[in-house]
Amino acid sequence: MKKKIIFVSCFILMALTSFSQSISSSPYSLYGLGSVYDADFGAISSIGSSGIALPSEGFINNLNPASLGFMPLNHFMLDVGGKAIGTTYQSKSKTEKRNNFQFSHLAFAFPVTKNSGFSIALKPYSSSTYKISNLLLPIADSKESYNLSAAGSGGLNDFDFSYGYRFGKKLTVGATAALLFGNITDDRTFTILNSITNVHKKTDYSGFRATLGTQYKIDSTLTIGTTFKLPAQIKGSKVQSVQTSADGVVNVIESETASDVDDYYMPLEIGVGISKRFKNVLNMTLDYEKSLWNDTRQSDLYGDFVNQDRFALGFSYFNANRNIRKYWDRITYSAGANFDTGYLEVDGKRVNNASISVGVNLPIENTSSSLNISYSYGQRGRISENLIKENYHKITLNLSLDGIWFVKRKFD
Repeated sequence: MKKKIIFVSCFILMALTSFSQSISSSPYSLYGLGSVYDADFGAISSIGSSGIALPSEGFINNLNPASLGFMPLNHFMLDVGGKAIGTTYQSKSKTEKRNNFQFSHLAFAFPVTKNSGFSIALKPYSSSTYKISNLLLPIADSKESYNLSAAGSGGLNDFDFSYGYRFGKKLTVGATAALLFGNITDDRTFTILNSITNVHKKTDYSGFRATLGTQYKIDSTLTIGTTFKLPAQIKGSKVQSVQTSADGVVNVIESETASDVDDYYMPLEIGVGISKRFKNVLNMTLDYEKSLWNDTRQSDLYGDFVNQDRFALGFSYFNANRNIRKYWDRITYSAGANFDTGYLEVDGKRVNNASISVGVNLPIENTSSSLNISYSYGQRGRISENLIKENYHKITLNLSLDGIWFVKRKFD
């Protein structure tokens, strides 16, 4: 069983990674730095992306750096994951289906002392892959309209370092330093009457962002956690070409012109979560996060950034009276739900997102490692004049490897 699980999981992860350039496509990734990517480690995707209060006792918890303070000594953890997503896009006049395979993350963590742990992770931060044709938009301060066609690709990557430290047996604190970098290519065509303007732009972004976190074990069954993602300024520079055509006459306005762009501001995000175990068989996680986008005082040409609320709830069931010799008794079953109000408002309408998930944690025999498989169904946006509804099915596969260092064997 152990060899079969490792072989199958490695094969699927290699297949998903080979398709890593075919990242998520969404018309809403037209805005800002693109659609924010949910790179959940371990079993987090199966519990509604909740887990701010979960300690990193058996997996790497990327939601709260303070969790690393609870890492067991002599353990080295590696987590790698991928996703397969099938999405149906619906507008008032059209329905379209797309399938994508995505690399999710690569991370490893290890204890520094008996009271502290350290992790390094590489994952996508955002995806800006979209294609929009003949979108009719009003001209500001006018009764006229124009047609927009746009296509984009790229996004930002997140390379972060996290450290957590435990004070005594109950309180941990942690911090993450994240380097965000990448580029976005954008092609847009504006049509007004018989005049056509083509704009090709490639923008490079880079910046740092810090996250602070805490976890506190009230007792053996209840833990609370908090996170603070600090505001950040992401700097950008672009190379742009612009040409216009009317009545067969083409005019080159710009050709590979380099310039700076307005900095992109990321808001203060505050999160709080609880983890509660019931009768040693059921664990509940509940998270709430608030993102203060209004304070960044920025907007997009086609919409506005607004404060975002996110709620996440998850349950995990495991057999406390299990027979460790029976494989199926050692499987953990999970379910969860997630809802957020969205940080975009288009034509006065929120682009919200809701999803439900189920999953299993399959232990790899004779090790502390496991394979996490989850399925999620969700909806994003709505059908209206300038909005599109997304219905998506997502399968997530995360391989969590846990090795033990510097421990001598007692038996051969």
